[in-house]
Amino acid sequence: MTNDPSSFDLSSFRAEFPILARRTYLNSCSLGALSKRSERYLDEFQELWHDMGASAWYHHWLNRIEDLRIRVATFWGSSTAEVACLPSTSAALAVVGESVPTGSRNKVICTELDFPTLPYQWVVKPEIELVVLESPDGVRIDPEQFETAVDERTLFLATSHVFFSTGYVQDVSALAQIAHNAGAYCLIDGYQAAGQVPLRLTGTGVDFYTAGPLKWLCGGPGLAYLYVKSELIAQLKPRITSWFATTQQFDFNPSGFEYRPDARRFELGTPALPTVYTALGGQEILDEVGIERITARNNELTDHLVAKARDSGFAMALPELKHRSAIIMIQHDDPAGAVVHLAKRGVIVDHRPGFVRISPHFYNTKEEIDQCIEALATY
Repeated sequence: MTNDPSSFDLSSFRAEFPILARRTYLNSCSLGALSKRSERYLDEFQELWHDMGASAWYHHWLNRIEDLRIRVATFWGSSTAEVACLPSTSAALAVVGESVPTGSRNKVICTELDFPTLPYQWVVKPEIELVVLESPDGVRIDPEQFETAVDERTLFLATSHVFFSTGYVQDVSALAQIAHNAGAYCLIDGYQAAGQVPLRLTGTGVDFYTAGPLKWLCGGPGLAYLYVKSELIAQLKPRITSWFATTQQFDFNPSGFEYRPDARRFELGTPALPTVYTALGGQEILDEVGIERITARNNELTDHLVAKARDSGFAMALPELKHRSAIIMIQHDDPAGAVVHLAKRGVIVDHRPGFVRISPHFYNTKEEIDQCIEALATY
C-alpha cells in the first residue's frame, strides 16, 4: 500500500473501535479509543488467569511483556535493549532522576508548556534549581531560549516532544544537540507524540524518552515506556529499583542484587498485565496502518478542522504548519461548559484553560469534525 491518504481503507479500521459507532470521538490526546482487538487480548489474559493462575507467568505473561517491548522498539526506532516498561511517565521520570549523578550540576530546564508532571519531578527537590522557560506567544518555546538557559550547571534539558497545551511539535534532535553542547542530558516526554509523530529515536540523539499506550497508541492506562540510549545504560545505577531490575530476579536472594545489563534495570516491579495486553492490541493496529499513513491522515483531518473552525469564526492558538500536530486548541470563553454542551450532543472533546481541545486521530472522519464544529458554534 502507498502512504497516500486517499488509499486509506478507513472503514475496516473504524470497525475496530466501538466508541466510533456510539459517539463522535475527538479526544485521542486524552485517551485513545479501545479496539476490539485489545478486548480480545484482554479476554485472553483473563482466560489464562482462570485456567492457569500464577503458572501463566512463566508460560505466557512474561513472553507477552517481551512481545510488547519488541513492538515498541520497532515502532519508535530503537533496540529492544533500550526499552523499559514502567507504570507511568511519572515513575519513568523519577527513575531517571534517581539514576543520574548530579555532581556540580544542579539545574534543570523545563517550560511552562510542559505537562506538570515533568517539572514536578524537580520542583520538590530543594537541591535542584528548576528553570521554567516562558512561551513568547503561548504556543511555542524557541530553541534559542533553551540555548540561553542551558549552561555548565545544567543537569537535564527536560521538555516535551509535543506540548499537551498547544500541540506544538518540538525539534528534539536540536534540543539534544543544545543539551550535549553544554554537557547536559536531554530528557523528552513524548507521551503526546508517540502514535501521531514519526519516531526514530536512535537518530535523534536524545538520552531519555518516555511515552505510553494511553493516548495515540490506543492501549489504555497503567503503563509507560522508557527509552534509554544504549551508551548510557551501563553507566547508570537507579536508586529506585525492584526485583524486575535485577539479573537474579528469581533467585530471591536479598543480598544478590545485580543490575540487568539493558534498560530493564530501570523497571519497577510487576507491570500492569491487563494493559500489556490491551497495549498489544492497539500497537498492532497502528503498526498495520503505519505511522506514515497515520501522519498523512491526521494532517488531512487537522487541515480540515482548522479550515472549518476558521469559517465558523473561531480563533485558535495554532502552531505554524511544520510544528503542528493533531491537537488543536480553539479559544473559548467557557471551555468547560462547551465540552458539556458537546457531550450532550454525542461529541467528546476536552478542555484546558481558555480552550476547547480537539484531537482527531486516523480513525476519524471529516464529517465528524464538521459535526463537532457546528455543534460548538451553537453554544
